[in-house]
Amino acid sequence: MKKNHTLIFKFILCINFLLVLNSCQVSRFIFYNFADIKDYKKFPSRSLKNDSVIFYFSKSKTEKIPEFVTTSNDKNIYFDDYLESNKTVAFLIIQNDTIKYEKYFNGYDKTSVTTSFSVAKSITSILIGCAIDDGYIISTGEPITNYIPELKNKNLDNVTIKHLLQMTSGIKFNESYFNPISDAAIFYYGRNLRKAISKMKMESEPGKKFEYKSGNAQLLGLILERSLKTKTITQYFQEKLWKPLGMEYEGSWSIDRKNNGLEKTFCCINARANDFAKIGRLYLNNGNWNGKQIVQESWVNESTKIDTTNGSKWYYQNQWWITNYKGNYMAQGFLGQFIYVCPSKKLIIVRMGKKDGKIEWWKFLNSIADKY
Repeated sequence: MKKNHTLIFKFILCINFLLVLNSCQVSRFIFYNFADIKDYKKFPSRSLKNDSVIFYFSKSKTEKIPEFVTTSNDKNIYFDDYLESNKTVAFLIIQNDTIKYEKYFNGYDKTSVTTSFSVAKSITSILIGCAIDDGYIISTGEPITNYIPELKNKNLDNVTIKHLLQMTSGIKFNESYFNPISDAAIFYYGRNLRKAISKMKMESEPGKKFEYKSGNAQLLGLILERSLKTKTITQYFQEKLWKPLGMEYEGSWSIDRKNNGLEKTFCCINARANDFAKIGRLYLNNGNWNGKQIVQESWVNESTKIDTTNGSKWYYQNQWWITNYKGNYMAQGFLGQFIYVCPSKKLIIVRMGKKDGKIEWWKFLNSIADKY
């Protein structure tokens, strides 16, 4: 009987502990268990709308894809089956503004929303470039404390916007996606990004080494928000990209909380695959959209060239991934979200997925580009 009372007491303690945690990111991490492409349903957000002209890619009458994919164990699998079995939900191949291949899998279709995860980092980079063009931000050489003065007492005075863009800031940030008390979990599931940012500290000297940390992209978000003053990041995104690029559907950007929330600029733009493809088209055309320069060509070039100075890695520039030395690059997100661009072939590939599957996507996407 005493043993039963002890078990009941422990059970009650556990329940109370979970109730106490109900308002924090740990309980949400436990409840949701793992990030998912439907996470846009879990978080508050700001909507993106286009009440102007819609841009449509042309549709080819015939598909141009390899019929089979040869796997690592030398088995031939139909291209569609290969994508579907590896948890793909949308796959588009666009060349010269013409859709050569468009398929949806695993219960998804053209109208299905997916979340971008870290593809949002590349879009945030575009908005930083736009903000410099518009005079909201002076230059990438500015110290971040010009916009976030509360970090001056955390020894972040020597960190520049460029350091954030290149992931060479030296900030302390735990990127683990499996630890409920990691910085990544706090930023993703937490409800006060500004407070979390105010606690950030230095770990190493800036400009010395590359370390992929989502905290860099969220710092860029706070800088962008404060530089815009009277506009939200979502409003600026809608003004500079969503409407000018002729997005077909409504979208949204997840925020940390309903009242006075801050956009999660390290992740969490929610849209359809064909609208994500328009981001690729913008960069494929060096920042120009049908005759209008949306972001300076110099910004696009700086974001897609190889640079290894000041601790940078050749494969990461201004929140974009460089896939090879042929000039191909992409925006990449968790669970295998990709906007891939091959300038030499005028090619864009968009892949959205529930999981990465068992595909080495960098290699696979490069191999598809080579066949066009």
